Amino acid sequence: MKAPVVVLGATGIVGSGVVRGAIETGWPVIAVARDSGKLAQLRLAHPDADLTVLEAEIASDTDGAQLAAALRELGRPVAGVIDAMSDNSGRGRLLDHPASELRRTLDDDLLPHLSAARHLVRLLAEANRSGSYVLISGPGSELPWAGYGYRSVAGAALRMMACVLHDEARSLPVRVQLLLVDAPVRDELPCRHACPEWPSAAAIGRRALQLIERSNANEPARAVVHYARGVDSAAAQTTTSRREHTDVRSFLKGLSSLDRNEVFPDDTP
Repeated sequence: MKAPVVVLGATGIVGSGVVRGAIETGWPVIAVARDSGKLAQLRLAHPDADLTVLEAEIASDTDGAQLAAALRELGRPVAGVIDAMSDNSGRGRLLDHPASELRRTLDDDLLPHLSAARHLVRLLAEANRSGSYVLISGPGSELPWAGYGYRSVAGAALRMMACVLHDEARSLPVRVQLLLVDAPVRDELPCRHACPEWPSAAAIGRRALQLIERSNANEPARAVVHYARGVDSAAAQTTTSRREHTDVRSFLKGLSSLDRNEVFPDDTP
C-alpha cells in the first residue's frame, strides 16, 4: 500500500487539483490548509477516499515545526510533500510603493515555503523512503510579469530557493524540485476570464504526482521542472479552441479586466 502524500494549500485551486489527482490514482492524502470549513468541504467531496485533513497555518518556523510534529503523531511514513501554497501578492509596480511593501511580500509569499521545507524535508529524510518534496510556482519568476512586479520578485526568489534546497538535499534521501507552470491556472469551474489553453489544476496535480512517483526513470533530476501541458490529454484537446476577439481593443480590454483572485486565489495554509 502506498504511503500518503502531504498536500500543502490543499483547499486552493491548485491544491485541490493535486488532492483530486492523488485520490483518483490511489494515493492516500494528508491535506493541509488553514481554513477548517474548506477542509470539511474537501472531506465531504471525497467521502470514500483515504483522506486525512489537518488544519494548520504556516507562517513561521514555529508553524513548520508544529506541522511536522502533527504529521509524526499520525504514525504514517510520508512518501512525499507537494507544496501548493499560493502567494498573496497583488498588482503593483515596484516604483510606486515603498520598499517595505516588498519586504511584506517576501514575508508572506516566500518565507512560509522555507518554513515548511525546513521541517518537512527532515520528516521525509527520517522515513528513509527516497521521498520527494515538490514546490509548485506560477508565471513571472523567469521574466517579469507586467503589473505583477512583486509576484515576479517573490517567484524568482522561490525558484532560487528551490535550487538551493535541491542542492542541499543531495546528502539526504530526499529530492527537492520546483514545478514551474508558465501560465495562469484554469479551474475546473467555468470562469469568464479563463483561457482554454491555460493548464488545468488537475493536470498540474497529476504532473506534480509524477515527480513524487519518479515514474520516468529517464527524466533528469532537475531542480526546476517546467510544466508540460501535454500531460493532460483532455486539456490539450481544448487548446484547439481559442477565444475569438473582434479586434485588438476588445482583447486588451479583456486582459485589463482580469481579476487576479480568479487566477491566483489565496490557498496558503
